[in-house]
Amino acid sequence: MPVRTWVAGPHEAEVVAGLLVRFRDHLGYDWPSENAFLAGVERLMDDRDTEFLLAAPGDDARPAGVVQLRFRFGIWRAGGDCLVEDVFVGDEARGQGVGRALMELATERALQRGCRRMELDVSEANAAGLALYRAFGFRESAGDGAPRDLYLRRHLDAGRDA
Repeated sequence: MPVRTWVAGPHEAEVVAGLLVRFRDHLGYDWPSENAFLAGVERLMDDRDTEFLLAAPGDDARPAGVVQLRFRFGIWRAGGDCLVEDVFVGDEARGQGVGRALMELATERALQRGCRRMELDVSEANAAGLALYRAFGFRESAGDGAPRDLYLRRHLDAGRDA
C-alpha cells in the first residue's frame, strides 16, 4: 500500500506534537513536556517559514511519521536554505517507506520554496537515518579528501539535557 504524505495543517497540531513526544521518548528524554511540545508546534505553525510534514503507511492508517522544515535565506547560496529537523517514524511504520516518502516530500517542498540547499543533523550511531539521508544526496563533507563538515551546537539555556 502506498505511503500517504502531506503538509500538516493547524488542525493537526496535536497529531504533530504527539509524534514529537514519541520521538522524545524514543530518544530517552522526559522533557520538554507534552504541553510544551503542543504549544511549540502551534507557535511554529503560525510561522510562514516552518512546515510540518506528516506521513501514514496507507490510506486508512494514522500518521506515523513527521518531519519539521525550517526555511531561511542563505547568503552563500543566494537563495533559500531548508533545515530538516525532527525526522521521526514510529516503530509500527519502520521499513514501510515512510521515512523515504517524508524525505521525498521535504525535497519537493524545499524546491517549491526556491531552496538551493538542504541541511540536517543526525547521530552517527543512527545507521538507518544515515543510509536514508545519503540516498537523498546528503553528505558529511564538501568533497572527497576534504575535512568533514561538522554541525556544532551550543546550548544557551540552563535547561535539561543542555
